[in-house]
Amino acid sequence: MKLKGEIPMSDNLPRRPEGMGDNDNMNSSLPRVEIESTPQPASTEEQHAAGAGTTTTSQMPFVPSTATETRTVVKTKTKLLPVFLCAFAGFAVGAVLVIALVMAGAFRITDTDVQATQPTQTIEIDPEDTTLAEAVSAKALPSVVSISTETAQGGGIGSGVILDTDGHILTNYHVVEGATGISVNVGDASYVAEIVGADESSDLAVIKLTDASSIDLTPIEIGDSDDISVGEWVMAIGSPFGNEQSVSTGIVSALYRSTAMQSSNGTTIYANMIQTDAAINPGNSGGALVNDKGELIGINSIIESYSGSSSGVGFAIPVNYAIDIANQIIDGKTPEHPYLGVSVSSVNAYNARQNNLSVSEGAFIVSVNEGSAAEAAGLKANDIVTAVDGTPVTSADGLIIALREHSVGDEVTLTVVRDGQEQEIKVTLGSDADAPEEQDSSSGNGSGLSSEELRQYLEELLGGQGYGLGGNSIG
Repeated sequence: MKLKGEIPMSDNLPRRPEGMGDNDNMNSSLPRVEIESTPQPASTEEQHAAGAGTTTTSQMPFVPSTATETRTVVKTKTKLLPVFLCAFAGFAVGAVLVIALVMAGAFRITDTDVQATQPTQTIEIDPEDTTLAEAVSAKALPSVVSISTETAQGGGIGSGVILDTDGHILTNYHVVEGATGISVNVGDASYVAEIVGADESSDLAVIKLTDASSIDLTPIEIGDSDDISVGEWVMAIGSPFGNEQSVSTGIVSALYRSTAMQSSNGTTIYANMIQTDAAINPGNSGGALVNDKGELIGINSIIESYSGSSSGVGFAIPVNYAIDIANQIIDGKTPEHPYLGVSVSSVNAYNARQNNLSVSEGAFIVSVNEGSAAEAAGLKANDIVTAVDGTPVTSADGLIIALREHSVGDEVTLTVVRDGQEQEIKVTLGSDADAPEEQDSSSGNGSGLSSEELRQYLEELLGGQGYGLGGNSIG
């Protein structure tokens, strides 16, 4: 989520929920994969009323293309009587839970407020208990903060997760991108923070409170994102639309979802993400996705939506990957990613026809970097990669995503078409930290045709006669 000054994109590219652009009416019926946006800070009056990897573009003798991925969205309605009964029942069991927590010493009640005791939570949670959401909220809420930023264009609001008592907070890179000032709300107080480091290609960043020693911080308990299942109960915590300390519940809808999104700095790769139907809205970015034990399993990052708000299709970066990147940043290292050492562009039906290619989709290798894993394996310019470990690759970004799903040092088998002949080449992936100026890059993020390419392609097929529809042309 860029906080301000977004780069105009065509309708068939992933889009951010805010400022959808003038072309949205052309494809208003199509959902979009979007970086969850950051709402702008409200004025003082509004707050009282509401509550408050760098990639480069490579050139190729043909034009790269884009693709639109669609999803089905089902709308439902909620009846009032069941809501009332559920609310009444929740109130009753909530009262029992608070009494139980007080009796167990989980809270210290003073004359003026209710306070959590120590940073290390010890609440035992029964997944079958009807008060599960309340117990998980009590445990995880103190570990999730609201982040406000100032930028040259204005500012924005996002979320973050407390990692330790030293004041390190994990969030999305797009939450703090371009920030000239950062403030973090912990409880009822606001504190100044600064950026420790960021990994743009993974959309992750670590910030640190400047005076953490004077702040009572509750680090979140880390779970295992490799040990989750589809259908598992989850809770999303953050600041949707600036409403701090908000929770929503749902399930793990799917695993291993991957996509790539273009930005002014290159391509951001979201690999092996957790899909959830827990409501994720603008302002949730960088917040926590926790399991039924109150453990962090993901960092909420993007949504797929018709409107730019929650449609029950949200995505979180798996915590195992996110924490690994965060630890590298905190240790002062450059985050590592699997590195092949190529510049690639997407193959599609149009440019395949224009350049007499033997396949109509894949990743065309424009160049091979000297001393790279690709060179060592024998890959050459003009090779077309069509699969990784047997899984089809249909575009340039598809190849980069497939590689990002592996680790540095892994051996992968690439299916390559060279001079019209298919062959398999084994490659041991290197680290982009060893070649920071020569990261894998793409000049195409899909296998479909742009409007102009489609127009030219159809004109060729029709002998240059055009293809009017009701008196209007497409393009």
